[in-house]
Parts: sequence; C-alpha cells; structure tokens
Amino acid sequence: MHAKGTKRTNGVTADAWRPDIAGAAGPKYKAVTSAIAAAVARGELQHGDRLPPQRELAALLGIDLTTVTKAYDLARQRGLIVARGRAGSFISNEVRTGEIATTAQNDIAMNSPPVAAEARLADAMAGALGTLARGGGIARLHYQRPGGAVADRESGAELLRRLGMASDPEQVVVTAGAQNGLHAIASTILKPGDRVACGLYAYPGFRAVARRIGVHLVPLSGITVEALEAVHADAPLRALYVVPTNDNPTTATIALEDRKAIAAWACDAGVQIVEDDAYGLLPEAPIPAITSFAPDNGWYIASMAKIVSPALRIGFVRAPGVAEAMQIASCQHESAVMAPPLNAAMISLWLADGTFDTLVDTVRKEATWRQKLARTVLGEGRHAAHPHGYHLWLPLADNISVDTLAAALALDGLSAVPSDRFAVAPDAPAAMRISLGGTIDRRSLSRALHRLAAQLWSPGGAPSDVV
Repeated sequence: MHAKGTKRTNGVTADAWRPDIAGAAGPKYKAVTSAIAAAVARGELQHGDRLPPQRELAALLGIDLTTVTKAYDLARQRGLIVARGRAGSFISNEVRTGEIATTAQNDIAMNSPPVAAEARLADAMAGALGTLARGGGIARLHYQRPGGAVADRESGAELLRRLGMASDPEQVVVTAGAQNGLHAIASTILKPGDRVACGLYAYPGFRAVARRIGVHLVPLSGITVEALEAVHADAPLRALYVVPTNDNPTTATIALEDRKAIAAWACDAGVQIVEDDAYGLLPEAPIPAITSFAPDNGWYIASMAKIVSPALRIGFVRAPGVAEAMQIASCQHESAVMAPPLNAAMISLWLADGTFDTLVDTVRKEATWRQKLARTVLGEGRHAAHPHGYHLWLPLADNISVDTLAAALALDGLSAVPSDRFAVAPDAPAAMRISLGGTIDRRSLSRALHRLAAQLWSPGGAPSDVV
C-alpha cells in the first residue's frame, strides 16, 4: 500500500490514495478493507481524508464494483470510514491510529493472559478484600516504606525460592509491575554508552528504557555463551538482558544447562544479568532462573501481570544484595512512589492460602487449550510457541506486507504485532507476534485463527508467501 501525495487541503488528500492488494489471500473486499486499516495505522490516511470513489477504485484495481462496495461497507461497519452521500467516503473523525485494530483487545500492543471461561479472579479479589478488611489488614493499604511492606517482601522471597533463588526479604523490592522494576534496575546499573547484549528482538519496554538512558543494545542471533563471548571480545559488555522462558516475542526458552553456562560465563566476565522472567511461573515445571546460578550478578524480575492479570501491577525484583535493593527501592520510589498496596497485599494473601497457584493454573490451562487450538488450525511447524504460553511467533517472507496482515487479523479481533516493534537489528527477519490471550473468547479466537489460516494458504491449498 502507498499514498500518492501527502499534501492535504481541508482534510482531503490532494492525490487519491491507492491500495495495493496484489497477492492478498482471501476475499478481495476484505483485502481492500485491511488496506484501509493498515494505511490509517501508518498515518498514510488521516481523519477526514476522502477515499477514491468506488467505481474509480474498482477500475483502478481491476475488480468488480460490488467488491469495492462490500469493502467500503465493511470498513464503515468497523468504524473506519463514514459515507457522506455524493461527497464520498471519508476516514472517520473518531478513528484513532492504533485503535482501529480490534474490538477484543484494549491495547493491541500488549500481550495479556487469556481470560478463562471459568475465570476466578473477580471472586478471588472480592474475597481478599473482605479478608483484609475483617482481619485488620486495612493498614496494609496505606503508604508503604520504599521497596514495599515487610510482609510483601517476604512473600516475594518465598515466591523466588520456587525458581531456585534463596533470598533475604531485604534483597527483594516490590515494584509497580515489571516495567517499573526494569526502569529501576537500568537506572541503577547502566549509564550512557554501556553495551547491553540481547536477542535480535527485544521487549519494547526495555528498548525504550535503554534508549532513554543512551545504552547501546547489541543484538545476538541466539542467547548463547558463544555469541556472548564474540560480542564481548569486540568491546566489553556491561549487561545481558534476557527473557529466559517463553521469550517475548520469539517464544524461545533457554534450556537448564545453557542457563548454567550463561551464568558461569557472566560471573567470569563480570557481566550483569537482567533477567526479565515475566512468564517463568507459567510452565507446570518451572526451570530454575539464570540468576539462581549467578546470585551476585543477576537482577531478577517476576511479574504478576503476565501470569495472573494485568490488573495486578505488581513485580518482585531480586537484587544481588541488600545495598543494591536499597538503590532499586530509591529509584522505584522516585518514579512510582510505591507498588499498589492493595494489589501487593492480595498477592501476599493468595500466596499464603494457595489461591495464587489456583489462579496461575487457570491461566495455564486456558493458554494450553488455546495453543492446542492454534496447532490444530494452523498446523505444525508454521509458527513457534511455548506449550503453556499465550502468544505465537510467525516468521514471514520479505514480500509480505506485515502491517496489512496485522490489520486484517485485527479486524477479526486477533492481536497481531509486527516484528519491527521488537527488532533490535535493522535487518532482523520479518515476523509477527500473535496473541491468543486477552478478552477474546474461545469461539471468536477459533474464528480468527481460521481467518489467519486463510491468509496463510491460497484457496487452492498451495502455500502462500508466508513461511
């Protein structure tokens, strides 16, 4: 897709916009609608811009007028455009870039746990609030000391022991989510010009923090000792940033022996490890953290948002020592004052009475069911996934319009984020992260995945350019 002429007069493009639907799989009218959505997402079409007349667009694309009419009707149903009689069709003044994509996701860029049919979170939250009120726990809901209440730090330390990390509660800092923890860690150990190794693709939240500080990210083709040694020999690394289990976005998981080797190398080389383990507790048998083998070099983050619910903006950060934890607490206090005290108190209560494990198990079972559905619909070998995770990583051929495909999927309620949102290296292969989570229900997810399968395969059954 492209736009001819960016000059605008009274909100109307001086030259008509033309979609490129060549090679698009599925019905052509949906391809045209997806092209409109993608153009709005990229800013090529803006509020008030007039689309080409239907008859003119049909002639330009070599398709039937009825096909263009159906495309415009679908775009109008989706809230993308408005019809103004003989004046034509215009991009809606109410549509916003990034909001066009989905009715099932509140933020298409976020990877949220699936909401199970038998979701128990609301009841658990109501029960916890009642317990805290009846038990005199209301004091826990006031301002807390920097780093979190002692009881919540103890809960965090107990949780980290499950991943092989014996921790003094004073080493643990309760943060307002993982991003708050990342910000505090980076502000404590990194400075402008530092070199930090990471994968070819990295969590955008960490990329934003690195960019703000002025850190140089060094992309690795794989998180291995050999790759680390090579880039460290070029110029010393200050740290390694890694999502060890179900990497966001590639879904890769580092094996136990490789974790031990990475930890040993980091200790010998004096390289710090920033271990962002957002999904580490989702597997039925969690793998010990890299930090558990390098406790003096590792900065570990556990997040509740990715394994229970984004409503719980709680993270537990384990620093190498008490002094370092105090620095983290100071940074965390400057940016967020404290973690939400009610959320932290609920997590502590749930860890004590077993509700936490029940809630995580509910997310795990729902994610497992959705992954099986994805394998059934899409087939084996076409995407990467973790069996207990809730996103897919789909490699794409170079000639595929990633934005167009993402917009097409989003029209069906499927959250799809192009790889350039994660890419650290400019030449990283094109791919897409597709979320199976969020509020989309099973029936809608099944329908969306079948639509995705139609995008991946031509009507005749031959593989399309998606690989």
